[in-house]
Amino acid sequence: MQERTNDGPPLTQPSGQIDHLAALYRQMFLIRRVEEESARAYALGKIGGFLHLYIGQEAVGVGAVAALRPDDYVITTYRDHGMALAKGMSARALMAELYGKATGCSKGLGGSMHLFDVEHNMLGGYGIVGGHIPLAAGVAFASKYRSDGRVTLCFFGEGAVSIGGFHEGLSLAALWKLPIVFVCENNEYAMGTPLSRTMSVEDVSMKALGYGIDRDRFFVDDVLEVEKRMAEAVSRARELSLPTLVEVRTYRFRGHSMSDPAKYRTPAELEDHKKRDPLTRARALLEQNGYGAERLAKLEAEVEAEVQDAVKFAEESPEPDPSLLAKTTYDGPFAA
Repeated sequence: MQERTNDGPPLTQPSGQIDHLAALYRQMFLIRRVEEESARAYALGKIGGFLHLYIGQEAVGVGAVAALRPDDYVITTYRDHGMALAKGMSARALMAELYGKATGCSKGLGGSMHLFDVEHNMLGGYGIVGGHIPLAAGVAFASKYRSDGRVTLCFFGEGAVSIGGFHEGLSLAALWKLPIVFVCENNEYAMGTPLSRTMSVEDVSMKALGYGIDRDRFFVDDVLEVEKRMAEAVSRARELSLPTLVEVRTYRFRGHSMSDPAKYRTPAELEDHKKRDPLTRARALLEQNGYGAERLAKLEAEVEAEVQDAVKFAEESPEPDPSLLAKTTYDGPFAA
């Protein structure tokens, strides 16, 4: 497998490099199992608040992050669990945060929608639809100002493209030629409203034309294809300091959140999309290319052990101490 360097664009991997595909499959499988266990814990009342699952969309986050350098930035929506894991957050830190425990990535104070990991340059999930897009443009502006060679990936759903923050972020990125890639994860439903009722033009990427920036659009079936297409946009941002709008057509297998039974779509529609699940397709490709049933079983057993360890860690971790409230609310560089 080719090595990545920190002095240029990442080297994308051809589909024949089976170990690389196995690594991507492992990440997708880890996300799937973490999300399934999160749903179980939520149903048992061990996780509170809101919970937006990434099940079905794993190939987007994993493929996109595979096209980055470790020091590149990612900013995303409240459906952020998968992106955090893909960027390097541990399953323990994520699950503990969902449980609201002191060992979580934000000491239990952020919760599901606000995962944050400075060490891995995961700059947060954000609960306000489209509100984080101008923030991402600001991060990219800082990179350009410092000439640090970093790229920012900003993820959002198709429901955000009608929000003012979307247009502000793209306008400034185009004007200032910022090293950023805007990624619309179009999962066909803005909460429970289908795409046909929210947009006059189905092709989200066409909105790039209004700002004179490059665009791309593709349907997700293959995590390797996601990596390849995203690498092109990332290279454009890093080498030319030019933004790109990428529309990635995907699909979520669960409702908008755990409180959504998703009655607005038919079982037949859901099953049709599950037949094209990139996770099962990646597994099938591994089998076809001789990765071996024994190696697959070992890989999946390792992931299962990691997930169960994360659940146990979250359940046994302590609650945040009340003294943490004063420190996180009032203390800091501007405290009196």
